[in-house]
Amino acid sequence: MDRSTITRANGEVRPLPAGRGCTISRGVRLRTLAEVIDHLGASGKTGIVDGTEIRVRRPAVGRKDRDTFISGKSKQNAARTMVVTDAEGRVLFCSPTRPGSCADIKHARQSGLVKLLADGPAVEILADADYQGLGALAEGRLVTPPHRMFKKNAPGWYEEIDERQRKAHPSRRIR
Repeated sequence: MDRSTITRANGEVRPLPAGRGCTISRGVRLRTLAEVIDHLGASGKTGIVDGTEIRVRRPAVGRKDRDTFISGKSKQNAARTMVVTDAEGRVLFCSPTRPGSCADIKHARQSGLVKLLADGPAVEILADADYQGLGALAEGRLVTPPHRMFKKNAPGWYEEIDERQRKAHPSRRIR
């Protein structure tokens, strides 16, 4: 039986230990977000961060924080998590879940990502527009798509530049 299976020989499901972490290479396991940032900085690799929603059953009637699980994005009961991958798309870190009403930018602040990027090694983390505003707090190490300067009646020269910039960022992020 290889180590990637989750069932035991007697047929019962083996729980995955939370402290096992993510195996990068033989003997190297990343267990915390700080270890992931240090690994990306030491190896000179680019990281990608994104938040995702996981649909959940509606919490019990008596639970006082029942309404916090309703996501404003999907209008469903959800839990949110933040995932950090490397440039090849390998999952390096998956944060603990939070209620669905928590925004991606708030989740990044609460998990300590901004502080780790500001105080840690020089590393580039690519993020989507949900994380705009954190780049300045993380000393430019969190890269988001550029803001649009003109909402209406943009000059022709700006449209060309904006289109190039808006296509360049997602092409680096998507794996």
